Amino acid sequence: VQLQASGGGLVQAGGSLRLSCAASGRTFSSYAMGWFRQAPGKEREFVAAISWSSGSTYYADSVKGRFTISRDNAKNTVYLQMNSLKPEDTAVYYCAAVLSIVVLTNPRVYDYWGQGTLVTVSS
Repeated sequence: VQLQASGGGLVQAGGSLRLSCAASGRTFSSYAMGWFRQAPGKEREFVAAISWSSGSTYYADSVKGRFTISRDNAKNTVYLQMNSLKPEDTAVYYCAAVLSIVVLTNPRVYDYWGQGTLVTVSS
């Protein structure tokens, strides 16, 4: 599976962005998907994850209520809608895939990673 993340950019605090992650391969629907982020000088952290069927989602406490993860298996794409953005959301955002029927939050178990897209939130 190859992943291509897009949609990052510069936005003011309180604004919104939607990230997309396009996947190649015919077995996309078999993979649980996750979004992670890494700020300068910090470790990569979990943001959100979704099961293969969209039946389960899970969010980091820091984004709960502001971010929404979704997927369209017909389009081989997973999305991250980010609302009410804060300066502390500034980071490179990565999408990742793992062959799993459950959502997973540990980045070490994910098998495939996109190249990352930069989100900058100004105050």
